[in-house]
Amino acid sequence: MDYTALADLLFPRVDQTPRDWEKKYPPRDLPPGACVTRFAPSPTGFLHFGALYGALADERLARQSHGRFLLRIDDTDGKRTVPNGDQLLLEGLADFGVCFDEGAVSDGDCGDYGPYRQRQRLDIYASVAKQLVRQGKAYPCFCAESDLAAMRERQMAEKAHYGYHGAWAKHRNASLAEIQENIANGRPFVLRFRAEGSATKTVNCNDLIKGAMAFPENDQDHVLLKSDFVPTYHFAHVVDDHYMRVTHVVRGDEWVASLPLHLQLFEACGFAPPLYAHTATIMKIDGGGKRKLSKRKDPEADLRFLKQEGFPVSAIVEYLMTLLNSDYEAWRDDNPRLPYSAFPFRISKVGVSGALFDMDKLRDVSKNAIAAMTAEEVRQLVSLWANEYNRDFARLIDADADRAREIFSIGRGGEKPRKDISTWGEVPSYAGFFFDQTFAVSEPFPEKISVEDRRAVLAQYAAHIELDTDQTTWFGGVKTLAAALGYTADNKAYKADPGRYKGTVGDYVMVLRVAVCGRRNAPDLFSVMRLLGRQRVAERLARAAEREE
Repeated sequence: MDYTALADLLFPRVDQTPRDWEKKYPPRDLPPGACVTRFAPSPTGFLHFGALYGALADERLARQSHGRFLLRIDDTDGKRTVPNGDQLLLEGLADFGVCFDEGAVSDGDCGDYGPYRQRQRLDIYASVAKQLVRQGKAYPCFCAESDLAAMRERQMAEKAHYGYHGAWAKHRNASLAEIQENIANGRPFVLRFRAEGSATKTVNCNDLIKGAMAFPENDQDHVLLKSDFVPTYHFAHVVDDHYMRVTHVVRGDEWVASLPLHLQLFEACGFAPPLYAHTATIMKIDGGGKRKLSKRKDPEADLRFLKQEGFPVSAIVEYLMTLLNSDYEAWRDDNPRLPYSAFPFRISKVGVSGALFDMDKLRDVSKNAIAAMTAEEVRQLVSLWANEYNRDFARLIDADADRAREIFSIGRGGEKPRKDISTWGEVPSYAGFFFDQTFAVSEPFPEKISVEDRRAVLAQYAAHIELDTDQTTWFGGVKTLAAALGYTADNKAYKADPGRYKGTVGDYVMVLRVAVCGRRNAPDLFSVMRLLGRQRVAERLARAAEREE
């Protein structure tokens, strides 16, 4: 076989060689030990939670080593691509604060190793493919889908080793004359890799997460270029990772089985392979067992859902860090004010078994993240969320920024800040009672306080509203008022002889809280009433006194 003649036949207009690309994309000038990582999603329309999990690991590896983190769009599979999918991906990444040093951007590329969209790199793949043909490492296959289906049926009937390989590879040993005739007759073809491996032999590799692994060698003649000369993932990622000088590849478990092929392709192309780190699938509790977090079944798998719910970006990143490294939470306890980027992330500490997505845990992490924010940060982030998802509430808080800031300052700061909010979606309910337009009674008065006694409390306090003081003085006055109506500030005395009192000062305050806030669980009552103002408090006390329940 004259492989040079075959290469020229298959790629008559390809003049550039891999050597030309080596010159265009030289090794990067980076410090020793610097990691070059890439996030290479398909433009499928939205950012998946698991994808962000891997992207964060990529970003941490690059940042902590003073390397480079790049974005590459894997758009070779036209069936998976959705209209405007790459733009949706870029917007999703921006929403969650994932920043790249180079890569695909909305209006083109940013960086010296592009293009960063794979369909714009077809000439590079063709050059490498032509070189493989010239070396006898790839060949054209003219099998139609019906031919492959028939082959699979025969293999099943004969219980033969499955796949396109060896004697089953119909066009592997075709002569140049046969190939020329097929092309002259207009028969479409794909380019296949001529595998030299044997399933009886073993290939060893070391994964940065899973450690030492051993697999049977690849013996399949996998497709490198489809009939339209667009590469498969297997071929494209090998070529791109080499010429973009990627050093570390973080990807999901689903690619582990392909590792023998990929290592074989790197060797065939004459490229040094990157280091691989395969992350375990993110799982979810379902009934009595676990299953994979599903893009189709689980709304929380779509990061747009988490955004709509109002989880802050910082909370989602914090939660992802707890999934990536098990010692992150202990580090966070010791370093509550440091940014997550100060954590010494290690790819070797990523869990081998599947990380478990837990919505309750995410909410707890989010509560802590929000509690650590300033009132102004909360006001701004709530405004951004509400203007996209709850315009009526946005108008209320945007009408008076100073008042909104005071609302969010209640219980904030100090050694033990309140943790009432886990998402921005909860804020309209949490803060709705501050506004007459959204004030509503959602919880009843304490059952042990009769209607008559409750009205006595409301009438008494309405006649003695005192808000121009400090909280300690205010509460001292409340205790005096409560005692005058038969409520004690001594909980021990009440427990010892409950028949002697109508209740405790806590019961007295709860009557006021339900009247003023419409519910039992609300921020500090004195701060709430000061913010509402004497007149509004008096009006709510009067309306509450009219209730019959």
